[in-house]
Formats: sequence, structure tokens, C-alpha cells
Amino acid sequence: MSPETDYYEILGVEKNASAEEIKKAYRRKARTMHPDVASEPDAAEKFKAVAQAYETLRDPQKRQMYDMGARPGAGGMGGMGGMGGFPGGGQAGFDFTNLVDAMFGQGNGSSSRGPRSRTRRGQDALVRVELDLAEAAFGITKQVRVDTAVLCPRCNGRGAEGESKPEPCTTCHGQGDVTHIQRSFIGDIRTTQPCPNCRGYGTIIPNPCNECSGEGRVRSARTLNVKIPPGVDTGNRIHLDSQGEVGPGGGPAGDLYVELRVAPHDVFQRDGDDLDMVVKIPMTAAALGTQVDVATIDADRDDSDVADRTVSVEVPSGTQSGTRIVLEDRGVPKLRGQGRGKLGITLLVQTPTKLDDQQRDTLRQLAAQRGEEAPEVTVQKQHRGVFGRLRDAFVGQ
Repeated sequence: MSPETDYYEILGVEKNASAEEIKKAYRRKARTMHPDVASEPDAAEKFKAVAQAYETLRDPQKRQMYDMGARPGAGGMGGMGGMGGFPGGGQAGFDFTNLVDAMFGQGNGSSSRGPRSRTRRGQDALVRVELDLAEAAFGITKQVRVDTAVLCPRCNGRGAEGESKPEPCTTCHGQGDVTHIQRSFIGDIRTTQPCPNCRGYGTIIPNPCNECSGEGRVRSARTLNVKIPPGVDTGNRIHLDSQGEVGPGGGPAGDLYVELRVAPHDVFQRDGDDLDMVVKIPMTAAALGTQVDVATIDADRDDSDVADRTVSVEVPSGTQSGTRIVLEDRGVPKLRGQGRGKLGITLLVQTPTKLDDQQRDTLRQLAAQRGEEAPEVTVQKQHRGVFGRLRDAFVGQ
């Protein structure tokens, strides 16, 4: 390549381009100009020029010298040899690992990754717990069984048996990776990969622990006491720091998430912090009016105040089926905030289905007094919610 060639022009960037802009430009060029992709006769030469331009401009020291006027092969380079007159190689060529890194954003462009640590953070864990409505409403401390990886009790995470220690890998000499050089028509192609002998650790364990086989951790079941706050609902998660999987090599544990599910209740239907229930009353009570005692969600708690377990509900005379009475502060305690939600009571008026002769005569006399022996039927539009509550009530009978 001619010494007068402008590396910035080859990559298509300005002279004040940042390192990231240069990297992106090279990535775009390399994708289209690689000899395996491009069909032009001079594709190999163009790709070599792009690779050399990138190798120069990606390195701050090389770029500074280039901007000061130094050129590949020129005497002004101060006797520097290597790739294109710059330090870093004995002959023309490039590091294929750098090419892959630049094209796919891996690493920082360095050809040597170095040994990786055996000690790493463990993964987070998730367990699911089912609660009944009262437990979710008022909170509880629940015993939760967790099956995760824990620190190996035999080697305490070291991975080695007894007093033995890891030894440097003889294949990579403790570097953790090995480099292979392949000659091609565009120069030497160097590829760097994790060492197959030590799997990139740089060391091997000649005498692994008999309990964990060198992992530094084993699987074990344990029981945790998890405090569940009042007001939780299905889908809520409780975060327990450092209670998840212990990492390889005895690394720090991940976190544990306890996901909650609230089972349906036989009486109450929950809507956020509010509760709804259906109370059936006789036809006569609805017509004359009455007062009924209704059990609340507090009745499901063994430690609740007796006075809170029931609530007195006034049923006015002439109450129609579907009438809804709302009681404040009788629902579920708020998870974030103070107070409780509402308790909605839908009244379902029941018509008697079995009457003796005397009861039937009494009703006939009442119908005659009210002029209802042959009543006229009228159709009245009702709120959709009323029919919904009545439908739920009939289904639940």
C-alpha cells in the first residue's frame, strides 16, 4: 500500500473521529470487503488495506504517530518495524480475534483475554409459594423449602481435596488462552481461544474435592423463614439478598425471589385492596327489613379480635335483590400505605321454593290485598354490574 494512502479515507471517517466511530466504521467495511464475501478481483488487497488502517488508528500511540506524519515504511518511523512499519508484528498480517471482536463487539480488541477466575457469582433463584387469602391480607412468616447450590462443606469452595492447590496449566502456561497462527494469502491469521486443557482458567486442579468434583459447591435443600408483609397479592415477589445459588468456585450467592400466589377464597372475591361477598336473605326479611351479622375476613385469623370477626349489616325494608352495601375499612390492609380497602356486600333475595298450604294461602291473601293476582310485567334496564353480581351469586348456590 502506498505511504501516501489516507487511513481515515480508507475507513471513511473524519480525522477527529472517536475510537468507537473508528471501530464501527471498520466493522462496516470488514463485513462487505472480506475476500470470502466480496467478489472483486482486488478484494484481498482492499481488505488488507482496511485491516492495516484499523490496526493503526485503533491504537492511540500508533494513531498519534500517524497524525504527526509518520508513514509505514518511511524513515521517519524511527526504525520501527512490524506490520506496515508499526510495532506489533513481525510481518504483514492481522489478528483474526481482533477482527471478530471488532465485527461483533466482543471484548476490547485485545488478542489476549487472560485467565478467567474460577470464582464467579451464582445465579438468582426463584421459588413459588401459595397463600390463603387471610395470610396474604394480614401477613405471615412462612417456611419455604429451597433447593439450590450451596458452598461445599468439604473444601469450603476451594475445589481441591485436602491441602492440595491448583497448579499452573502446562498448555497455556497460566495464560488461560492459546493462540494459533495460520498462514494465508493476506498474511498470518492469529486466532486466540480459551485453553482446552484448563478451560481458560490458567490453572488445573490435580486433586479435585471428592464432594464437589472441583466445583466448590454442591446442591442441597434447606428451609428459610420468609416474612410476608400484609396486603400482598398474586404475582408479588419478595427479594432475599444472597439467598440464591452459590457461584462456581465458592463464589458469592445470587439472590432469591419468592413469587406469591393467593388461592381463591370460598366466600370473598378480591379486587385489589377491596373484597366482595354475596349474602342471601329471605324474601320476607327483604320486604320487612332486618339486621344480619356477616363474617369478615378477620374471622379466618386465629389471633384476631373477636369483635372484628363479624359486622352488623342493616337491611332496609323493601330491599331488592342485587342491592350492594359498602363497608369502609373492612377489606385487605394496603401493602403500601395505611388503612384497609372496602368490603362490598351484595344482597341476594331468595324466593321460597317449598310452601305448605297455609303459607300458600297467606301469600294469596297478600297478593289479593296488593292487587297482584295477575300482575303486569314491566321490563326495566338495570346496571350491568347488578346482573353480574346476581349471576355470580346464582352460580355459587
